[in-house]
This record gives sequence, C-alpha cells and structure tokens, in this order.
Amino acid sequence: MGLSNATFGLVGGFIVLPLPQMLAAEGVSEARIAAVSAACLSPGFWVFLLGPLLDVRFSRRWYASVFAGLAGVGLMMAVLMRGHLLVLEIALMTAYAAAVLSSNALGGWLAGIVPDVAETEHDNPSHKGASLSAWTQVGSYLGNGLMAGLAAEGLRLLPLNVAAVLLGALVVLPAAVFPWIPQPVASEKEPSQQRVWESLAGLLRELKALLKKREVLLTVLLFVAPTGAFALTNQLGGVAREFHASDAFVSRMGGAVLSLAGAASCLLLPVLARWVKALPLYLLIGTVGSLFTLSLQVLPKTPTTFAVAFLAENVMQALSFTAAVAICFATIGRDNPLAATQFSLLTSATVLPILYMAVVDGRAYSGFHSIRGLGGMYAIDGGLSLAACCVMAAVMWRRPRAHKK
Repeated sequence: MGLSNATFGLVGGFIVLPLPQMLAAEGVSEARIAAVSAACLSPGFWVFLLGPLLDVRFSRRWYASVFAGLAGVGLMMAVLMRGHLLVLEIALMTAYAAAVLSSNALGGWLAGIVPDVAETEHDNPSHKGASLSAWTQVGSYLGNGLMAGLAAEGLRLLPLNVAAVLLGALVVLPAAVFPWIPQPVASEKEPSQQRVWESLAGLLRELKALLKKREVLLTVLLFVAPTGAFALTNQLGGVAREFHASDAFVSRMGGAVLSLAGAASCLLLPVLARWVKALPLYLLIGTVGSLFTLSLQVLPKTPTTFAVAFLAENVMQALSFTAAVAICFATIGRDNPLAATQFSLLTSATVLPILYMAVVDGRAYSGFHSIRGLGGMYAIDGGLSLAACCVMAAVMWRRPRAHKK
C-alpha cells in the first residue's frame, strides 16, 4: 500500500535531474533552467491550500486515482512540449501539483485504515502507522531514483513520442494497486454519499473545528520548528568544493546511492517504533542528527567527509520525515472527515523549516556575525535544531500532564 506513493517520487525525480538535462540539451540557459525547476516544484509549498477539496463529495481513492492520472498526463505533455518553455512549465507544474494532491489523498485514505489493519493483524496502530509511513517514503525515494535513471536513458534512446507516453504511464502505474487497498470500515460515512452543497457546508464546520484542536496546532508547531528539517542536505552540494569533491563524485552521491540509502533508512522506523512511539522518536532523531551536525566541525575537509556528511544528513532527514508521517497517521486517526485536509496541512508544515533553515544556513556560511564558513553553517544548523528539539520536548512533555489536570 505504501509503495503506491511512488507517483509522487516519480514526478519529483523527473524535475530534479532529467528536466535540467533535457532543457540543457535544448540550449536553455542555466539561470532559466533553475527558474523553471523552482516554479515546477513550487506546488509542494502551496498545494496544501487545495487539501479541503480532497474531503468533498468523492472518495479519497477516487481523488488519489484521478490526480495520479493527471500527473501522468502532465508529465507526458511536458516532455512532448520541451521546445516550448511556457507550456512545459505549466504542464510540469500541473503534474507536480497533481502528484502532491494524489499523495495527500492517499495519506488521508491510509490513515483511516491503519486501525483496521492493526486489529486484523493483532498489532497496535502506532506500529502499523510507522510501518505504513516507512513504505510510503520508500515508494517516494525509489520512484525518485527510478525516474532519474529511466528518463535520461529513455529520452536518449527512444523516439520522443514513445518516451513521453512511457514516462507518463510509469507515473500512473503505482495507482494500479488502488483497487486492492481496502476502504475504511466506516466508508459509508465518506463525503461521496452526500450532495455537493451538504459536503461543503459540513466541510466548513469541520475545518473550523480542526483549526481549533490543540493537538493539531501543537503538531503543526512541532513540524514548523527546525526539529527535523536537516536543511543541510540541500546546502552541502553547493559547498562540495570545500571538501575537494569533484562534480562527478557529487552526482554519484546524489543519484542512485542517495535514493537507495534513503529508502533503506526509512525501513528502520518500524523497527525503532517497536520500542519508541513516533512522537518522541521524531524528537530523538532530530536530537541525534543535530549532535552529528555539530560534530562535523572536527572532521577534515575531504571527499570522504563529504560522503559521510551528505549520506548521514539525508538518512536522518528520511527517517525524520517518515516519523513525521507516522505522527500524521496517529493524529488523524479513524473516521476523520477531514483526513486528507489534515494530512495535507501537517505534511506541508514539514516543508517550511527546510526553506527558512536553508536561508539561515546560507547566511551562516557567508558570514553571520563572528561565525562563518562551514563551521558556522554546522554550528547554526545543528545548534538551532538541537535547541528546537529541547523546547518541543518540554512542550510535549507538559501536554499530557496538563491534560490530566
């Protein structure tokens, strides 16, 4: 069930590597390629605003399927129109937005069946949520790596029309498993049984109540804080020259090696979840990762250090986000009429610290008061993350005690 999230990874994987290569082959400038790539990835930050649509009228299975199909068509059109930048940009932006919406609909759908699956297998929802979360992220990572490899070869060896159709079909393929994923036991309560205006009226009432829930607000705060962002993963590639690492070495590290390492590390979460619940585990991962970042200051600036730092930071980020999705499943629970909306809101909150911490890390590297360079970037990134973990641990520790009072 989790591997069906590969649609999201496949579209994202195309934007990250094959798209720049394809545009460069068309003679597009580096500056323009960067602008197009950023625009195509932008739905990852704002598409959560459309999350409430996934809880209106139709089932989440229907939305996940339709948007997966739209993602495949959008990517196919982008490849076919690669000589028309504006059309390509619109098509690929639509494809990525559709992939995110499909993933969010799938997340809301899966959250509702976690308790049922746990009961059927005589397990507990916390562990099953961690296991399902791990496999959704494995699907995303493998989809990313698969597309990065297949798209480049397909565009080089096959006629353009054939390559476009095959890549579009590949994006839709993970949705083929949807008919075999069970619906929640209480599926008769889903919005698909209501009229459109009844669904919208109920949605507005439920959304207002959702935004007032203390548990939801605390979870958003947990994700917005830099507790598990590991934004350094996006910065190390740009400063690889300080480690005397070649471009080819960096590309190899960022390709299949990173995809396989990320996918493998996600599978550690269900094992760890046997002993530690998702929320304290998320903070524990953030704490260990922050201490590792701070320890990088004592290592020499060599290609080996770059490889260790790059892989470790990415592994920690993969584990952190997998734990975050498990927390989302636990927070959503069973029979939640706004499951997809809540999943969209919470997962989008995890993106925000990656953005602002990237800016902070960049400022630290170029000169932040008396701290600068790699040492300054390590100190600021690791120090702020560690402080955030300590503060949020104190807040979360007080929450059950306050509730009992």
